[in-house]
Amino acid sequence: MEIFQINVNNFKSLVGFGTPLAKFSCLVGMNGVGKSTVLQFLDFLAQQVRGDMERWLDDRHWKRSELTSQLSAHKNIEFQIQFRLEGETSAPGYWSGRFNTAKLRCTEEFIKVPPAEIVVKDGRYRILESPVTDIKKVKATEISFSYEGSVLSQLREAILPLSLFKFKRYFSRVRSFDLLSPEAMRQRARGSDESIGRAGKGLASFLHYLEPESREGMTARLRKIFPRLESVDTRAFRAGWNQLEVRESFGEKSLTTEARHVNEGMLRMIAILAGLGQDRDPLLMFDEIENGVNPEVVEFLLDALVSAPQQILVTTHSPLILNYLDDDVAREGVIFLYKTNVGQTRAVPFFRIASMAEKLKYMGPGEVFADTDLSALVDEITRVPGAR
Repeated sequence: MEIFQINVNNFKSLVGFGTPLAKFSCLVGMNGVGKSTVLQFLDFLAQQVRGDMERWLDDRHWKRSELTSQLSAHKNIEFQIQFRLEGETSAPGYWSGRFNTAKLRCTEEFIKVPPAEIVVKDGRYRILESPVTDIKKVKATEISFSYEGSVLSQLREAILPLSLFKFKRYFSRVRSFDLLSPEAMRQRARGSDESIGRAGKGLASFLHYLEPESREGMTARLRKIFPRLESVDTRAFRAGWNQLEVRESFGEKSLTTEARHVNEGMLRMIAILAGLGQDRDPLLMFDEIENGVNPEVVEFLLDALVSAPQQILVTTHSPLILNYLDDDVAREGVIFLYKTNVGQTRAVPFFRIASMAEKLKYMGPGEVFADTDLSALVDEITRVPGAR
């Protein structure tokens, strides 16, 4: 599966918001326009399928009232997601919902993953398994159980048609690293979690249980930018705690450094490459991808992201990031975000703006970005008839 269009109304600054997504998408724009909010929204969707919205809010230190926009009086969040079904020629999939922030769940949902559909309304749900069946003739099942997020979070996978099972598995494995921080990545961790936390917490435990060949593959890639690197190791302590360590060679000496002394750039690259190495996670998101990364590492990083088997969504403020994108990738995937006069976030493909497309004929993507007054660009966009 691959998400190619998102639309949302009333999630923070995303009011009447919509944007296309490519296999590799890069959100650009001035500070405070809502780039991080787009990543948060997709993580919000994934958490609905995983359930336990209350814990998700606690992890982010958010109140449920802070999910909705201050620009609207509505209490519900409405969304529509369109996605392609990998390897299939059937119609695109579709997920729409109305999320009630007081109840922390979708009170209405429609999920279509051909040939199956599920409809949630008025406290009941219907599952349609055949495209020729009239869903109105399918008996509705009363929702007698409690749940947070999507009804899929509590429906047993054994009762789901295969296509809906794949949909549930897809969204439950979407991963956001929008809060990635060196402090979290340096911490000892315990448990056998299958993923790294959005801040990087749990990295040591994730690597400890990583298959040896996967860890060696990640280390081999890291050696291309950190030639002194010998290995990325973990040390086990009592009560299941694990500590990340890095071993490097300096002449004839081999030195081991605990994670709390490893530089931020290396930690970020370890976390990013570890995530990319797990192709079971179909969509990965990174906020301000250039943070803590030396300029000479940027080309390697972009190559790894663009060529990854997963769908990738990043944000950046750096023209250097864009400069390592091929023109075709930039045309499809660079999305410019801005805010209207009333504070609503809007998006437009950056290189489909007429003046940007013209510049791209003789400049690189990063050069175009660096050569552009973003404030003036917003004025140009909003002067176009029909633009908001």
